[in-house]
Amino acid sequence: MATPQEKLAVSLEALQTLQRQGIVAIRSRHLSRTHRERLIRSGYLVEIMKGWYIPSDPADKLGDSTPWYTSFWDFSAAYLTGRYGDDWCLSPKQSLSLHAGNRSVPSLLNLRAPKGDNKLTQLPHNTSLFAARYPMPDTEQIVKLSGLRIYSVPVALMTCTEAFFRQAPTDVRTAMATVKDASDLLTPLLAGGHSTLAGRIAGAFRNTGNDRIADEISKTMQAAGYTVRETDPFDDQPHTAIVIRDASPYVNRLRLMWEDMRDVVIDVFPPAPGRPKNQDAFMQAVNDAYVSDAYHSLSIEGYRVSTALIERVRHGDWKPDIDSDDREQRDALAARGYFDAFESVKNSLIKVLAGENAGSVADNDHTDWYRQLFGPSVTAGIISAMDLAGYRNGPVYIRRSMHTPPPREAVRDCMPALFDLLAEETEPSVRAVLGHFVFVYIHPYMDGNGRIGRFLMNVMLASGGYPWTVMPVDKKDEYMATLEEASVRNNIAAFAQLLSKLVQSRIDGTAPPGIPGS
Repeated sequence: MATPQEKLAVSLEALQTLQRQGIVAIRSRHLSRTHRERLIRSGYLVEIMKGWYIPSDPADKLGDSTPWYTSFWDFSAAYLTGRYGDDWCLSPKQSLSLHAGNRSVPSLLNLRAPKGDNKLTQLPHNTSLFAARYPMPDTEQIVKLSGLRIYSVPVALMTCTEAFFRQAPTDVRTAMATVKDASDLLTPLLAGGHSTLAGRIAGAFRNTGNDRIADEISKTMQAAGYTVRETDPFDDQPHTAIVIRDASPYVNRLRLMWEDMRDVVIDVFPPAPGRPKNQDAFMQAVNDAYVSDAYHSLSIEGYRVSTALIERVRHGDWKPDIDSDDREQRDALAARGYFDAFESVKNSLIKVLAGENAGSVADNDHTDWYRQLFGPSVTAGIISAMDLAGYRNGPVYIRRSMHTPPPREAVRDCMPALFDLLAEETEPSVRAVLGHFVFVYIHPYMDGNGRIGRFLMNVMLASGGYPWTVMPVDKKDEYMATLEEASVRNNIAAFAQLLSKLVQSRIDGTAPPGIPGS
């Protein structure tokens, strides 16, 4: 007779077969009742709605939102297709956001379907779905993106409300930049005789600096006998250059986010002290901050480190006892990697203090920081040397976050764009706040993004003479919440204020003790 463990193994094999087929939204018919009940009891399967499930990790805490957020878009695509076939598409607003590379999990997912029930369907973790009974656009006006049926950009621009241009200017402008020619817009505008819409859309393109498309829309509509009065649906005028041809929407999105956020940072941050005259004293202060920085940064990431361990690592006595458990080895290797990376970052600081462009220094050196951070784990055989070969090659998710980092192919465009922004930026405070935020927003590595992001933050702080600043572990919840607010709602204010207070306390000499009990 099979043991419970053997029975569970059979059920897990059935689940893995579905996962190998790329099935995320698991229907009742995919698994037998016995398999489903066994997997649910063991924490490997969670029910989303009647008859629909997603895989989960039994190691997750009860009620953890991570499995749902990471499955949200794939589940939605499969569920909606399973329910409505091809007779559905997401709303024009949601379509524009997805065209713009914004894959944050929305609290409300709106869709249109001829057989929609006009009812709100509650989903896990304060998310919901509303299927409006609504006629479908023509087939050629719908595109598929990762299994999701969405409006094409031209039709979405025509169909969404004018208020959305003001509510989500970054998403709208980024999506607009994917339009290469006015003909895609003129066909539906002329077919419907939409002179008012033509004026709004022409005004929107002129707002973004694309006079060619704006002129073509206005002149063509006028030649067809329509009166077109341009109106600008946006509240402001962007100053950043929006790349029209052959540009990743993710890059334009980053540039627009940067412009939108930088003034907020400048308003709350203390003035930059300027490059220190006594660079040796500055570097000594960085050395003095090491133990506190290592303790807090590693603790934020869930490692259990002590002052004693950090000091042993600092002096070369870092190898764990051969009889120690896996957790102790992991902590010791992380501490050693942090020390090596910290030393590498110090070399970058010296270049910045000597007057080199901080963005260029970080561009050249950040891969060294990363390799040092995980070098001891490679040496110990815990991870492969291949894991240190450049940016991630697959998707990555942030625990309990509604933000979905850009796909792997977009990372290759986003990272050079980030370092260009850092190199071009004139305000050290903006380099520090937005450098950290955008780095973790992109999440270019499978692991270590938070630690590298805080190293980057401090190198950028040094470019303005700000002191090395530790993010305390007791601020972890606030720190994560403010990054989430910036990632999901484009609101950088709370993160900028948090970092500003920490920097000011270092300038004033009122920062709390580095390690609890010290």
